[in-house]
Amino acid sequence: MKSSKVGHNRNQKSLNRLSQDFRDNGLTFSQRLHLDVPLLFGLILLSIIGLIVLYSASGQDLQLIARQSIRLGVAFGIMLTMAQITPHLFLYWTPWLYLLGIGFLLAVLTAGDIGGGAQRWLQLGVIRFQPSEMLKILVPMMIAHYIADKTLPPRIIHILGAVLLTLIPTILVAWEPDLGTAFFILCAGGFVVLLAGIDWKLILSISALTTICAPLLWFFMHDYQRRRVLTFLNPEQDPFGAGYHIIQSKIAIGSGGLFGKGWLNGTQSQLNFLPERSTDFIFAVLSEEFGLLGIIILLTLYLFVIFRGLYLALNTQELFGRLLGGSLILTFFVHVFVNIGMVSGLLPVVGAPLPLLSYGGTSLVTLLAAFGILMSMHAHRRLLSDYNALDSTRTRNSNVK
Repeated sequence: MKSSKVGHNRNQKSLNRLSQDFRDNGLTFSQRLHLDVPLLFGLILLSIIGLIVLYSASGQDLQLIARQSIRLGVAFGIMLTMAQITPHLFLYWTPWLYLLGIGFLLAVLTAGDIGGGAQRWLQLGVIRFQPSEMLKILVPMMIAHYIADKTLPPRIIHILGAVLLTLIPTILVAWEPDLGTAFFILCAGGFVVLLAGIDWKLILSISALTTICAPLLWFFMHDYQRRRVLTFLNPEQDPFGAGYHIIQSKIAIGSGGLFGKGWLNGTQSQLNFLPERSTDFIFAVLSEEFGLLGIIILLTLYLFVIFRGLYLALNTQELFGRLLGGSLILTFFVHVFVNIGMVSGLLPVVGAPLPLLSYGGTSLVTLLAAFGILMSMHAHRRLLSDYNALDSTRTRNSNVK
C-alpha cells in the first residue's frame, strides 16, 4: 500500500514537472504563448497589406489609419488571450456564452442602434459593437459542444438539434435585418455538422429542399434586398442607382491590368467614383492599384492562412477542437470568397467585409479571436497527449503493484 502511494505521488510529481516543462522549459517564446508562428505571420502580412490599401482607399486619412491600427492591436491582443485559454474551459463556458449571445441579439432588436438602415449595434457604456459578429464564433462553438459527446456520424435527431441551435440566431440576425451576417452564421453552424460526418444522401436532400424553397425568400426580403438581387442579375438597368457600386467596382478591377496603376494612383478610388472603398469594396481598390499581381499575392496569402488553419484544426487532439477549428477556417474561406465574388459582380452585394483588409472593429476582433481559439486548440494538444501517456504509465504501474 505504501509503495503504491509512493508510486502515485511520484507520477503526480512527474505530471506537475511535465506541465511546468511545457510552460517554461525547452520551448520557444511563441510556443510558450501558444502561438502558431506561420499562421501569425500570414495574419500580420494580411494586416499590413490592409493598412497600405486602406491608406489609399481612405484618401490618405491618417486618423482612420490610426484607429484601424489601434483596432488591430486590440484584436491581436484578444487573439493572444484566446490562445491561452484551455480547450476544456472553452467547452465548459460554451452554453453560457451562446445564451449570452442570444440575449445580446434580443437586446439589439429591442434597444439597438440603427446603422446603415438596419438595427445592428449595441451600446454598452463606451463600447459599441455588433453582437451578430460574435455569433460567428459562438454558434459553431455551441454546435461542436452539442455534437462532441454524441456518436458519429450524428443521428437525425442530433442533426435536427444542431439545426435548431443554428437557426435561432440566424433568424434573429436576419430580422435586424442583416442577411449577410445571417448567412455566415448559418454556414458556421452547418460546417460543424458537415465535418461531423453527415451522410451525403442527407446533404443532397437538404440541398434539393433548399433549392426548392429559395424562391420563397423573395417574399420575405426588404425592398433594398430585392434591389440587390435585381442589380446582381442586371446592374446596367440602373447604372446611376442600384447598379452603380458593381459597375464602378468592375471598372476599377478591370483597369488595373497586370501590374496596376500604382499605389495612390487609382482613378476610381482617388476620384471618389468607387463607393464604400474603405469597407466592402476595398478589394477593387487593391485590384486597380496593384493589378493582377497584387490579386495573386493577396489570394496566395489567404490560401496560406486557410491551409495552415486547416492543418492546425485537423491535428487538434479533441473532437470539439477539430469540429470548431475546421468550421472557423471554412467560414473564413467563405467570407473571402463572398466578398471577392460580390465585388467582382459574380455574387449579389451583401454586407461582407474583406477579412483583415476592410475597415472595421467588431468583425476584426471576432476574426482574430477565432484564430486565437484555433491556436489554443492546437497548442494544448501536446500537453494533453503527454498527460495521457503518463496516465497510462501510471495505470500500468498501479496494476503491477
